[in-house]
Amino acid sequence: MELLDKINSPADLAQLSYPELDRLAEEIRDFLVDRVSKNGGHLASNLGAVELTIALERVYNTERDRVVFDVGHQSYVYKILTGRRGMFDTLREFGGLSGFPKPSESVHDAFIAGHASNSVSVALGMARARTALGGDYEVAAIIGDGALSGGLAYEGLSNAGASGERMVVILNDNEMSIEPNVGGISQLLSRLRVRSGYLNFKRNYRRVMRRFPALYKFNHRLKERVKHIFIPDNTFSEMGFYYLGPVDGHDIKQLESALRMALEFDQPVLLHVKTRKGKGYPLAEADPAAYHGVGPFDPKIGVKKGGDGFSDVFGSELCRMARDDGRIMAVTAAMAPGTGLSPFSREFPERFFDVGIAEGHAVSMAAGMAKQGAVPVFAVYSTFLQRGYDMLIHDVALQRLHVVFAVDRAGLVGSDGETHHGAFDVSYLRSVPYMTVLAPASFAELRSMLHMAVRDINLPVALRYPRGGEGRYRDDLSSKPAAVIGGGTDVAIITYGIMTNEALDAADMLRARGISARVIKINMLNPLSAAQIRGMCSPCRAAVIAEDACAQGCIGEELRGELGCPAELINLGHGVVTHGSVPELRRSLSLDGEGIAAAAERLLSEVPDGKEET
Repeated sequence: MELLDKINSPADLAQLSYPELDRLAEEIRDFLVDRVSKNGGHLASNLGAVELTIALERVYNTERDRVVFDVGHQSYVYKILTGRRGMFDTLREFGGLSGFPKPSESVHDAFIAGHASNSVSVALGMARARTALGGDYEVAAIIGDGALSGGLAYEGLSNAGASGERMVVILNDNEMSIEPNVGGISQLLSRLRVRSGYLNFKRNYRRVMRRFPALYKFNHRLKERVKHIFIPDNTFSEMGFYYLGPVDGHDIKQLESALRMALEFDQPVLLHVKTRKGKGYPLAEADPAAYHGVGPFDPKIGVKKGGDGFSDVFGSELCRMARDDGRIMAVTAAMAPGTGLSPFSREFPERFFDVGIAEGHAVSMAAGMAKQGAVPVFAVYSTFLQRGYDMLIHDVALQRLHVVFAVDRAGLVGSDGETHHGAFDVSYLRSVPYMTVLAPASFAELRSMLHMAVRDINLPVALRYPRGGEGRYRDDLSSKPAAVIGGGTDVAIITYGIMTNEALDAADMLRARGISARVIKINMLNPLSAAQIRGMCSPCRAAVIAEDACAQGCIGEELRGELGCPAELINLGHGVVTHGSVPELRRSLSLDGEGIAAAAERLLSEVPDGKEET
C-alpha cells in the first residue's frame, strides 16, 4: 500500500500523476477486498466505483461542495479518501465506521443514504438552497442505472432538468442494480453506450471557440438544429439536461476531464459514466450479485453460501405451493436473491415479476393482479416496503384486495444499520385497514402462516420475519392468535417472532433466580386479541412486553392498558438504532435475554405483595 498509505485527505491526491493514480486504484481495490472479507459489507459496487471516486475527489472540494450518493453502498472508497481509512477495521461494527454515508461521521458526507432513487431530488434541493441563499459551492448527485428503475428518480430528473440550476448528475452505469437491470431504461442506456473519444473533442472545441463567441454561438445554433432534424434527443436531453458521455468510468484522466467540463455549464448536466461492478476482483466480476453484500469470507476462496434462513424457507415453500396453485404470482423489487425468490424465478418465469427498484409500483401492480383473480405475493424488505405505504392503503386496503406481503428483514438487521433496520413495519402495517399481520417465530410457523396467508385469509395479509435463521424455538403454534409457552405464575413475558428465543432465555434465567416466568407468544399482531392475551397472563402479577419494533405504535402500547397488571415495555425506542451485530444491538437496547430478565426482576420488586398498582 505504498501510495494509499500516503493518502490522508483528498488534498493528497493532487500530488499524484495519472500513472500513480492508476496504481492507487489498484491498491484501493486490494484494501477493499482485504477489509470487507474480514467484516463483511458491500464489495462489488465499491470495486466498480474506485476511479470515479478518485476523480470526484480531485475535482470537487467535498468539505464544501455537496456530493450526494444514491443508496450509498458504493461509498467505501469515498470514506477511504476522506480520512477514514484507519477506521476500516471497525467497518459496520457497533460503534465503528458506518457502511453508508453519514453526515454525523464526517463533514465530507453530504447526506445520509440507504434507499435508492432519491439522490437527484436531494441534490436539487441543495442546489436551490444554494441559489436562494447566495451560496458558493457545487452540487452533484451520483446515481446508478439500477436506481433509475425507481419512479422517484424520474420525479427528481424531471424537476431538476426544468430547474435551470447548476448541478451535475453522474449516472454510474454498470448495467446492474443488484441483479442485471430490467426495464426500458436499461435498453435506453444500452443505445447510449457509444461515441468513444467524442468527449475530448467536444471539450477542446469549446475551449478554442470561446475565443470567438459570435462564431461559437452561430455554430452552436446550427449544430442544434441539424441534430434535432437527424438525431433524436435522448431522454435526459429532453428533460433539460446537457448530456455528456458516455465516459470510461475506469479512466481517471478521462473522468476528471469530463467532470471539469460538466462544471463549466451553468445548467443541469448529466454525465454518463460506464463502470464494471466488481472490477479488479475476478470472483466479483464473474458474479457481481453474489458479491453485492457479503459476510466475512476468504478472498482466495470467495463467498460461500451459509445455512438456510427464513428467506430461503419462504422461497422454497412458495415454490411448493405454486406447483399446485396457478394463481400464485411472485413479485420482487430487484431483490430476488435476498428474498429467496431466485428458485421461483427459475421454476415459474411466467409467474415471476421483478419490477426493479420500484416498491410503490410493485404494490400497485400486485393490487391489479389481485383484482383480476391472481394471488400476488410481494417479497420485500421491511425497510423498503415503507416506500409503498400510500399504495398499501389506496390501492390494496380500500378494495380489501388479497395481496400477500412477505416482509423480510423485519426487526434488527445488524451491520447495515439505521437505514435498513425493519423497525417500523409493526406500526405502519397495523395502521392499514383490513390488514392481517402474522409473526412466525420458526421455519415451521413461516410455512404454516404462508399457507394461511395464501389460502385462508381473503384480505391483505403480511408475514413479518427476520433476516437469518431460527433460534432455539422450533415448534409450530401458529394455529391460534397467541400461545403460552410454559406455565409460570410470577411474571409474563409477552413477545412475538424471533424475539421468542430471547424471551425463552429470559425465562430460564429467571427460573434460576427463583422467579416463575411464562412466555406468551403472539402469532397474529393484527387484529390483536388483547382480551385473550390478558387471560393468558393470569395469575402473573406483572408483565414485560419485548418487541424488535419502534416504540410508537408498538404492540405494547395497546396491550399495557388492557392487561390489568403492571407492565414494562422494551423495544427499539423512539429514535433510530445504529449499526452493529444483532446480539450487540439487542444487548445495548436491553432486548436480549438478560435485559428482559432484569426488567422482570425490577418490575416484580415494585409489586412484591402481588397487588396491582392503582
